[in-house]
Amino acid sequence: MTVGHPVRFSHSTLRPALAGAVLLAAYPAAALAYTATLTAAAPLMIYLQVGVGTFTGGNYTPIQSNGQPTGTPGNNPTVNTVSTNLTLAAVGNGTAQAMTTDSTATQSYWDGYTFCTVPAQLYIGGFYRTASGTTGAAQVTATVPAALIDTTGDTLPFSKISWKTGGNGDAGAEPFPAGTFVNGGVQTVGTMASNTWNESCWTFSYLNNTVPKSGIYSGTVLYTLSTP
Repeated sequence: MTVGHPVRFSHSTLRPALAGAVLLAAYPAAALAYTATLTAAAPLMIYLQVGVGTFTGGNYTPIQSNGQPTGTPGNNPTVNTVSTNLTLAAVGNGTAQAMTTDSTATQSYWDGYTFCTVPAQLYIGGFYRTASGTTGAAQVTATVPAALIDTTGDTLPFSKISWKTGGNGDAGAEPFPAGTFVNGGVQTVGTMASNTWNESCWTFSYLNNTVPKSGIYSGTVLYTLSTP
């Protein structure tokens, strides 16, 4: 079973100043600990959110007597962006540029805890619940284009974009660790053990160690949650 959530990335430049933008979509976070154990209950359920997500009727907790969450997870078509703008003087100076998001997702749908800080961080999280027992871990992957491209065909490698990870009150290993995008292909960005809720807050940056042609560079990354 798989579920995907698209994410846009773009690096933009404006004349005479050069600008950069990277775009993304985010997912909710957990309170204090970013991994929580779930009670197995039918039916099997999975949920992935990158950026703004949807839970109606409450959060996952408190759990109902039948083992179901209080709230109901839903589909959300929003594609959030992560971006940075470079002045002409800063372009290619070797100083990494912080990126910000237009996502408003700060609270975890696990319990409503304010986990991420916007616009500096992008929420990524979700859960994998089985009907009974323990299975192998679910994988969260990113399908990344070969490059960011502007309207005239100029390109920037996706590997110019990396991220750090960590939310408010974190303790322990991150389920969605820090990383750098590949230049085209599918990469694993996190795992979810069966019957767990997992979440992190990502802080993106643009490497800024080359001088590209002026333009607006963009691309779309698709995040997918796949169960065994």
